[in-house]
Amino acid sequence: MDVPMVPPLPWTLLVMLPMGLVAGLLAGLLGIGGGLVFAPLLLMNGLAPHQALATSTLAIVPTALVGSWTHFRHSPLPWRGAMAISLGAALAGALFSRLGEGLPGWLLLALQSLLYGGLSFTIRGEANDASKPAPAPRLSLPGLGAVGVVAGLASGMLGVGGGLVMVPLMVRLLGLPIHQAIRFSTLAVLASSSTATIVFVNSGQAQLGAGLLLGGTAALGARWAAARLDRVSGARLASLLRLMTLTLALYSGWRALNAALAA
Repeated sequence: MDVPMVPPLPWTLLVMLPMGLVAGLLAGLLGIGGGLVFAPLLLMNGLAPHQALATSTLAIVPTALVGSWTHFRHSPLPWRGAMAISLGAALAGALFSRLGEGLPGWLLLALQSLLYGGLSFTIRGEANDASKPAPAPRLSLPGLGAVGVVAGLASGMLGVGGGLVMVPLMVRLLGLPIHQAIRFSTLAVLASSSTATIVFVNSGQAQLGAGLLLGGTAALGARWAAARLDRVSGARLASLLRLMTLTLALYSGWRALNAALAA
């Protein structure tokens, strides 16, 4: 597949770095990786949809790496559960990293819009609150592995880390507290985006400089927010997730419609 060439983006991206910082804050707080902000920013800077999604995945790697490390320092995860979700995400990220290449850009954006829209109706505000002690749930290793596969599919095909999918699944289906689900999600996002990025960089779709510039800035915000996760109630975290998914569903749908009309 021939990838259209676009001019380098250093100066235009510099004015977007504050938004990269915002992406990092959201990533550290919600376990989303930051791709939900990176991809629209890159699209606005003139990248084609496939390039924007690939570069977004690259930017997720340093963001999720710093977020995962900060989460681990404050509240280590059970190692078996961490391995299960990371392995599922890494394998799926590598397996599905080329799945979106044969699809038109407008369709990728439309799929993003449908994903976000569906999630906005599934996230509920009755998430567990870390301030209220609750018995530790029994971890389902197959369940966590399956959630990781979902993250890999979302990262490889749509250029998002999958956090907005994983957190609701872990809370609603596996019964995990939302704070723990966010920590597992950040780790799985790191695994899936890392393997998908290798494929994207080798194929020439991801712009290395732009991805590292955005990801490096976002990593600063991720570190700050991840260290303060337990200060935010579960209900507020769920509300933030729902607001983000609804907003991004509308934005991605608008971009998909414009791309389809221009095709």
